[in-house]
Amino acid sequence: DATTITANYGVYWAGLHFGEVRLVMTVRGSRYEMKGSGRFSVLGGLIYEWRGSTTSAGELTKTGPKPSLYTLNYSGADKHGDVRISFADGAVSDVSMSPKKRANPKNIPVTKDQLRGVLDPMTGAFLRARPDLTNADLKVCDETIPAFDGKLRFDIVLVPKQQRQVESKEPEGYSGPAAVCGVKFVPISGFRPGDRGINFMSSHADEIEV
Repeated sequence: DATTITANYGVYWAGLHFGEVRLVMTVRGSRYEMKGSGRFSVLGGLIYEWRGSTTSAGELTKTGPKPSLYTLNYSGADKHGDVRISFADGAVSDVSMSPKKRANPKNIPVTKDQLRGVLDPMTGAFLRARPDLTNADLKVCDETIPAFDGKLRFDIVLVPKQQRQVESKEPEGYSGPAAVCGVKFVPISGFRPGDRGINFMSSHADEIEV
């Protein structure tokens, strides 16, 4: 038997709506598969628009999820590309990207040790929560998630903030208490020191919630 969960997420910044993400997750026994699609835009796409689809698959274990494959296809701002990450024995085993880009020699190199025990962005975002905790337990926010997106190795640090009541618009959806986590982005390697985008993300920890 398979269990399927469908969820829709909104992306907001300073009270403004910038995009949405749709996720479909299917669990068969200990195996999981996720498919997601998203769209982000500024001023309705007049200034910037990005679209993408992503998949992730792996196994659910007592110690947490173990991804086997992650893919990303994206287009936006006259750019498009594909990313594919394979995992084996709890570590990244292969990375392919299209179009191929030369590594910037000024980037902090990603080491093999840093790619052990990491999660792809999709698994880290949606499956890292420990199964012995309830959805509303703020202890679920006391967590550091190691992630790798094919180029950048980073940690997502969750910190407890508050509990909040949520109401589903669908009869079969969840309504009740939910934990709100603060999110801190901690870059480790795969980027150039002083990169403005990296600095912006890592310096706005108090403004990101999940």
